[in-house]
Amino acid sequence: MRTRNACAAIALLLAACGGGGSDGSQPGSGSTPPPVAPAPPPVTGSMSLLFMGNSHTEFNDLTGMVADMVRAGKPGMAVTSVVAPGLLFLDERLNDPASVALLRQQRWSYVILQAQKYSASGTVLYSTEEAKALVRMSREQGAVPVMFPEWPREDVNETFRIYNLHVSIAQAEPACVAPVGQAWDLALERAPTLPLYDVDGNHSAPMGAFLSALVLYATITGQSPLNLPAFPQYPVSAASQAMLRGVVAETIQTTPPRMWCPGDPP
Repeated sequence: MRTRNACAAIALLLAACGGGGSDGSQPGSGSTPPPVAPAPPPVTGSMSLLFMGNSHTEFNDLTGMVADMVRAGKPGMAVTSVVAPGLLFLDERLNDPASVALLRQQRWSYVILQAQKYSASGTVLYSTEEAKALVRMSREQGAVPVMFPEWPREDVNETFRIYNLHVSIAQAEPACVAPVGQAWDLALERAPTLPLYDVDGNHSAPMGAFLSALVLYATITGQSPLNLPAFPQYPVSAASQAMLRGVVAETIQTTPPRMWCPGDPP
């Protein structure tokens, strides 16, 4: 009797342990192992971006778009993006203690400067000395300064007037000049109904912000945007993103963004 009980106990123990059988999860059972997520690329460097501008910089998360594009275009690069407080013109930035303190608190990789005042009528000359001072201060912090000319207002022919104003700053104090307005003009030449503008005809719609971010990406990295992936987190279709990448690739061939900062490495 004790022998039979012992055998029964052993049999129950083997059954509990799965002995002699397979539940489909054992090696060799023919089941598919769960996929292994690819390891992230090793961190090969870091890049810090400081944006100084007004509502044209902050509308539709343009700064976040630029940072995401740099991360995608430079795998393994640790990218931080900081936006200076307030919506200020560049002359106001220079006189804003919080902005100046932020600029001087660390070494930046790139400082993107937007909101140089310009005359909508073309009859008033605004000072560019403050912008030049910010370019100099950026270089003192180890940064490559990037001038961010605004796109033209809707149905207003002012791209080159705005662009040339920023070139005049870069000629005095070397800085890269992003051909944002040229990219907008080319995109609208190809597809006049593209919704680049907000309803006010001045600020960007999400697609316009995305287009501007592509130009800034190419300016910062020195790379064509053609190899960037689609970014499904932004409200611009994959087809539209592909078209805009082609527009920017063509724009930077015609108007190189590093024409006025040729000694700066990307």
